[in-house]
Amino acid sequence: MSIITEPTTTPATDLRARWAELLQEQPTLRIRNAAQALGVTELELLVLGVGKSVVRLRPEFAAILGQLESLGPLMALTRNDDVVHERHGIYLNASLDKGPVGLFVGRDIDLRIFWGSWAHAFAVTEDGPKGPRRSLQFFAHDGSAIHKVYLTEKSHADAYDGLVASFTHEVQSEKVVVTARKPRTPEMPDTAVDVSGLREAWLGLKDTHDFHMLLGRFRVSRTQALRLAPEGGHAVRVGGKALRQVLSSAAERALPIMVFVGNPGMIQIHTGAVKNVVDARGWFNVLDPEFNLHVREEAITESWIVRKPTVDGMVTALECYDTNGDQIVQVFGARKPGIPELTEWRNLAAEVENAWRP
Repeated sequence: MSIITEPTTTPATDLRARWAELLQEQPTLRIRNAAQALGVTELELLVLGVGKSVVRLRPEFAAILGQLESLGPLMALTRNDDVVHERHGIYLNASLDKGPVGLFVGRDIDLRIFWGSWAHAFAVTEDGPKGPRRSLQFFAHDGSAIHKVYLTEKSHADAYDGLVASFTHEVQSEKVVVTARKPRTPEMPDTAVDVSGLREAWLGLKDTHDFHMLLGRFRVSRTQALRLAPEGGHAVRVGGKALRQVLSSAAERALPIMVFVGNPGMIQIHTGAVKNVVDARGWFNVLDPEFNLHVREEAITESWIVRKPTVDGMVTALECYDTNGDQIVQVFGARKPGIPELTEWRNLAAEVENAWRP
């Protein structure tokens, strides 16, 4: 996706013509890939359908999401440039209006929502292999997709229609303003970091969620913190195929895991076993009935086995990063607060570490 340097609007007539020409050449091209090819954002293409296949909704995000449970079983999709996470289930146990972070904490749909990135909402009808495919789609200020909610054969279509009618925006316009994503803060030199303080704080962690505050306190990026981690195996760099090894081994052993995928506005989590791990169309995939994961494996430029102390004992993760240092997927052993990490997961993480040891 292109990052626009100034607030922009794209002439709709010209863009529509260019998109139509591109679709003639590549009729199965997805809208996200078409946007990349045309040098615009997905949002700028989507709004061309307003008044036809797209309905602009009022940006009342918490209120909209608060009604999702009434729609019954749905498919939740969250992605970044390199990983797509799809999970079927019902949106349960919402907490949406208590600060900058919203939650769904269900057995199937498990989300962490960061409202500061949310800017636009739409109801979308697309042609699908089994007929019209209907969804709710949410976008960031920079035009990137944050989260999409798709109806399934088991969904309550009447409730969806009522939701769309309730939140339809009074202005149905193709115009949209796309603003720049904030520039990345450059890493300061490792020599300027309080490494001893960072390591001491790491060893003093009580909860994995506190790691983000640790990064801010010492003004380091995630990958910089991993490079400077305490000795003793708290962060061990492994190879780019480590994710493949973890998912394949977990499937073979029926080992329940947690798979986190996110973007600036959302983190989506799968907890449970994975079974059908396959390569397809240049992507590495999990293709299970209730959970799909699609990974552009060549985008993984750094992978780390990371260990953080908590009140429940050490917690181990595989963390994968792209060339910009952005985390694109993270895997843990399945666990809940108050319960120690699975021994089988620790053993698998150690196997991965040893497989990539020089």
